[in-house]
Amino acid sequence: MTAATYAACSAERRKTLATLLGERILVLDGAMGTMIQERRLEEADYRGARFADHGTDLKGDNDLLNLTRPDVIAEIHRAFLEAGADILSTNTFNATRIAQADYETEAAVAEINREGARIARAVADEVTRRTPERPRFVAGALGPTNKTASISPDVEDPGFRNVGFDELRDAYREAAEALVEGGADILLIETVFDTLNAKAAIFAVDELSEALGAPVPVIVSGTITDLSGRTLSGQTVAAFWNSVRHARPLAVGLNCSMGAEQLRPYLVELSRVAEAPVSAHPNAGLPNDMGDYDEVPAMTAGHLGEWAGAGLVNIVGGCCGTTPAHIKAIAEAVAGKAPRVPPRLPPRMRLAGLETFELA
Repeated sequence: MTAATYAACSAERRKTLATLLGERILVLDGAMGTMIQERRLEEADYRGARFADHGTDLKGDNDLLNLTRPDVIAEIHRAFLEAGADILSTNTFNATRIAQADYETEAAVAEINREGARIARAVADEVTRRTPERPRFVAGALGPTNKTASISPDVEDPGFRNVGFDELRDAYREAAEALVEGGADILLIETVFDTLNAKAAIFAVDELSEALGAPVPVIVSGTITDLSGRTLSGQTVAAFWNSVRHARPLAVGLNCSMGAEQLRPYLVELSRVAEAPVSAHPNAGLPNDMGDYDEVPAMTAGHLGEWAGAGLVNIVGGCCGTTPAHIKAIAEAVAGKAPRVPPRLPPRMRLAGLETFELA
């Protein structure tokens, strides 16, 4: 994609999105994986004609459905928009060369991302044409991959790493470029459990922005692993923000891992320190013994509506277990409530390791 093409495709939408963030609370969609699971797809759905003879089982590779069952993905996107979502996240959470290696589908990564963005773009534009007073947007999802650059997967060899920064950067660059080509307005670096992985993604997006001659906006969303209030790589919320604030993200947030009730104190901390708009898309509560999510839409929406009333958020949505019914309830709960106003903090040196250090 040329710089001129990129600018022509989404410059006005990006400008509109940035403006809306200061006017009202925007609604992100819900759980693509949950909705796919509800459709009880079989191996043949994942294979389609194109991958009929593929030598590896493909069931569970949800990102591949962009190529083999785009109708299913489009239906899910449409359901979330009709429920009240303003922003669609593409079906590309695991669509990096690193994650797709599990299915031996690395060669299809660029196409998976491009088509994932095109499907979401087409549905967003379709719904926008029906309600032009309320434009819809597409966020290209960049998941954390299934490897971590900061932590050894071998407890007997703490110095071992199964992925390096450059490998992550290259994988994210490939995915990000294809997402932008497909029509994504922004990129969503989400479910960050290892900040070094996120830094590789940010670096890749910076390189892409330089190549295009225009900035590609990002939302960076971390995940708190447990009630210790830290990411898997050990950072507190404030340390996480100080580690990614150089990206000047369109928004920074928290998602997954916990339900809204458990996530609230960490969202309060992020809202206190982040000079950017804040996003949050929690799970539908905590999983039950079967791994399912039981929190009903009214309960999830009650929590997020309270967050909005407390001035904590600019973007809300749902992660694991959330359906269009959850998004509808959330949209209704935050309607008419003022978006959070980011604080103006005094300029200081702010550093971060596992915790943050501020030099007054």
